[in-house]
Amino acid sequence: MTSKLNLVVLGKQGAGKGTQSQLLCERYGLIHISTGDILRAAVQNGTALGRQVKSILDAGQLVSDDLVNQLVEDRLSEPDAEPGAVLDGFPRNIGQAQALERILGDGGVKLCVYIDLPNELVLQRLSSRRVCQECGTTYVDTDIAAISGTCEVCGGDVVQRSDDRPEAIQQRLETFERDTFPLLSFYEQRNLLVKVNGDQSVEKVANDIDELIAGRGVA
Repeated sequence: MTSKLNLVVLGKQGAGKGTQSQLLCERYGLIHISTGDILRAAVQNGTALGRQVKSILDAGQLVSDDLVNQLVEDRLSEPDAEPGAVLDGFPRNIGQAQALERILGDGGVKLCVYIDLPNELVLQRLSSRRVCQECGTTYVDTDIAAISGTCEVCGGDVVQRSDDRPEAIQQRLETFERDTFPLLSFYEQRNLLVKVNGDQSVEKVANDIDELIAGRGVA
């Protein structure tokens, strides 16, 4: 599996991980793996693991690392993952990072991209975010759709999610600092970590990431 281009994208909530991960997939022909997506897909597909995930989520509990690791491993074994993957939201902690090394083997992760954004900008971005409950289209609070409460794409209700309120954002930042921030040292020790300034346009962040990938000669 070492010839594949597997990239890990890390960053605080609101740093643009999802956007940049999608762009990386488009540019390099990779699949996008996010924890939320594979959990939802497993439940929707009704596999044995999916039924297990559903029962856990229905009970309001957290899915264990072992179960998430197995879902990621299964996804990485599918044919469309042959060129490689952009892992967004996985790993979330050292244990998951070690599991990913086991899954991919030595040299499996080619680069870890950390999109850096100060906490005050995270609070600003997320607290101003509004999301359509039907199609997931994202707006900022000054957009007409956000003000009117009606999505311009599908006509659904545009709302502020409960986890985008300041008190919830602060809790998520604390979780990131505790569980995910140590991953920076984990990948830095392996000479795989590169950092990008997230306080730039989407295009500039994407360009900076491309330059770092080219500079490392991994693609």
